Amino acid sequence: VQLQASGGGLVQAGESLRLSCAASGSIYSSTILGWYRQAPGKQRELVAYIRSDGRTTYTDSVKARFTISRDNAKKTVYLQMNSLKPEDAAVYYCNAGSSFPGKYWGQGTQVTVSS
Repeated sequence: VQLQASGGGLVQAGESLRLSCAASGSIYSSTILGWYRQAPGKQRELVAYIRSDGRTTYTDSVKARFTISRDNAKKTVYLQMNSLKPEDAAVYYCNAGSSFPGKYWGQGTQVTVSS
């Protein structure tokens, strides 16, 4: 299984970004897909994940601003990030597996938010 994340970049506070993570290999509609992030000097933390039935879970700090979704036909998971804040700046990693966190990780995509 390989996960390829994209969509990161530099934005100003209040703007939006959409991250994508395309999977290849043994990824099924039953696979749990999600996003973690890691800021400099901090531990990697959960952002959101989505189960096969579409149920989602978000960390409190991104609720109402971020939306995770998936396209099973494309084996892709998305993270729509609105109203970005400087504290959202981090490297974002996609994750996949039969449980969460799963054992497969993407390479990370950098999100930078200027104030």
